[in-house]
Amino acid sequence: MDFLALPAFNDNYIWIFHDGVEAAVVDPGDCAPVLAALDRLKLRLAAILVTHHHQDHVGGLAGLRARFDVPVYAPALESIPGPCIAVTGGDSVLAIGSRFEVIDVPGHTRGHIAYLHRPADDTQAPVLFCGDTLFSGGCGRLFEGTPQQMHDSLQRLAGLPGNTRVCCAHEYTLSNLKFAQAVEPDSAALKDYTRWCEQQRAEGLPTLPARIATERAVNPFLRCEVATVINAAKRHGSTSDDPVDVFAALRQWKNEFR
Repeated sequence: MDFLALPAFNDNYIWIFHDGVEAAVVDPGDCAPVLAALDRLKLRLAAILVTHHHQDHVGGLAGLRARFDVPVYAPALESIPGPCIAVTGGDSVLAIGSRFEVIDVPGHTRGHIAYLHRPADDTQAPVLFCGDTLFSGGCGRLFEGTPQQMHDSLQRLAGLPGNTRVCCAHEYTLSNLKFAQAVEPDSAALKDYTRWCEQQRAEGLPTLPARIATERAVNPFLRCEVATVINAAKRHGSTSDDPVDVFAALRQWKNEFR
């Protein structure tokens, strides 16, 4: 399975994966880059996977449906335009011969889901399409969910194998790392990763996919039980060492961070 990130809007990525003949697309907020990629690579669209209902993730559905009659898998707890196959945590989706586990990750939205592919071949890394729940160095805003929900969702993703490739839906990495450095200014891992990401962007390349192991080392929202993160959160509103309180303080701090 090959996959690539299609830039859309200001900072979105629409992920497409294929076997050389058929392709599936994740969160097509705009149909134009998807159609262009399918034509360029001479691929036939076979499936669409949706993580949540925001327009920049579903706005291209109508345009793709006008050209292709394909199944659209979408979260059972959210309203997605057009006919969809509703899925929820514990379900699985088969797309172009690859099976994806559905994981419930509420927080950004009420019914947000992610899709995880675990290859049968141990030489290949798992692939996670996580929408706006986990970003490299950060996480999504809490539009509909609670800090408890988002913290639980992030911990669920943090527990995946370290080599899991994290296909986020936005190129927010450098902005997120700026905040992460405010939380943990002495982190050598964070400094090294920031330098790599800056080089990627300077060359016009994405910083994604990230890796779960990297995120566990640099992403403050996955590190709410680490002393340096707890102490930073306490300086910005957390009243305890409880990981959910720490997460809530970090998320509010990030909301206001410039």
